[in-house]
Amino acid sequence: MELTVAITGASGTVYAHRTLQLLAESGAVETINLIMSGTAATVAQIEMGVNLKEPTPSKLNEWLGFDVNSKLIRYWRLDNLAAKPSSGSNKQAGMMIIPCSMGTLGAVASGAGTNLIHRAADVCLKEGRRLVLVPRETPYNSIHLENMLRLSHAGARILPASPGFYHRPTSIAELVDHLCYRILDQFDIPHSSKTKWTGDEVPEE
Repeated sequence: MELTVAITGASGTVYAHRTLQLLAESGAVETINLIMSGTAATVAQIEMGVNLKEPTPSKLNEWLGFDVNSKLIRYWRLDNLAAKPSSGSNKQAGMMIIPCSMGTLGAVASGAGTNLIHRAADVCLKEGRRLVLVPRETPYNSIHLENMLRLSHAGARILPASPGFYHRPTSIAELVDHLCYRILDQFDIPHSSKTKWTGDEVPEE
């Protein structure tokens, strides 16, 4: 399976970090096309203390905690509109934008994108491939909501960064995992079932 993962400047870089780790561990993904917006590196520095400006393999190795195989993760510059994800003839399962800023969401919803993230997302929509957007913003104004509805009508999946609590998380890491598992579910990618709802969690009266 080939996927495109885009990281934008919204808060929540940890979700992208963990999702990339899970994709690499899954055994179901052979190629990850990685794209980062101009402000994604700034947010990553603030939230995780990592320098992802011009992310070389060594920087990605340090951040993700494993050796980045060049055949697994391929980094594409934001201004490279000739990159593989920009063409519908490049067969892939789809794309996820984690986290997705409201600016990126609005650009994709308008169809008037100006960079590789916008173009790659537009390609997924026009080719009928899975596009998952993970917005991390609150509260939403009417423009945000209208853009989400427009994208939903176009075939995108809107998966807000809103983790559940029924699995009784005891750490931030468990909250992050819960959301990342739900992202992987959208592509039928295997993962741990420890946060899966079974019905046994309902206490007897």
